[in-house]
Amino acid sequence: MFSQPAIPDVPPRPASATPDLNWALDQIMGEIQPVLKRIAPGEAESLLRELEGARRIFCFGAGRSGFVLRAFCMRLMQLGFTVYYVGETITPRLQPGDVLVAISGSGETGHTCGLVRQARSRAAATVALTAHRQSAIGRLADLTVVIPGTTKLTLDEEEDSHQCPGSLFEQAAFLFLEAVVLLLFHRRLGRDREQVLARHADLE
Repeated sequence: MFSQPAIPDVPPRPASATPDLNWALDQIMGEIQPVLKRIAPGEAESLLRELEGARRIFCFGAGRSGFVLRAFCMRLMQLGFTVYYVGETITPRLQPGDVLVAISGSGETGHTCGLVRQARSRAAATVALTAHRQSAIGRLADLTVVIPGTTKLTLDEEEDSHQCPGSLFEQAAFLFLEAVVLLLFHRRLGRDREQVLARHADLE
């Protein structure tokens, strides 16, 4: 457990001023960069190995975090992975050799934790993206990637934030996963845009 960091040094607005777009963007950028710098590079490399070694990839998250993981799931498909989002009607049975990637900022979301338990019982690998290593999901997963942004909980070890509860974690998770996509794009496809575009949806 670490001491609570101070809010990044973003120029305050005058008490009488109405917040504007530039003020809001300055707040977000000032908060998110320190969070991203605290994500362990070794955990990112471990995630890359799990994804590249998986027979199939399953993803799940609840709420706004789930939308972040859906975007990641789409990119994995475009990169040539066999990937499913849990809960869709075309999602098949989980089997040994598969990997479940689950996201929960608090690490205590009941349904998400339950899916990790089910995956482990079926000999699938499990990856958790969470703000809290010692949370329920952090302790359950085979690999835990800690993204230390604020969540819907208010805990001493969380980053301080001017934003709505959960926003900082969700933003950091999205950018972290985009970095993973970029690495896979270069390593797997040699930055070949045509291979990605060939899998891009055209029934639009």
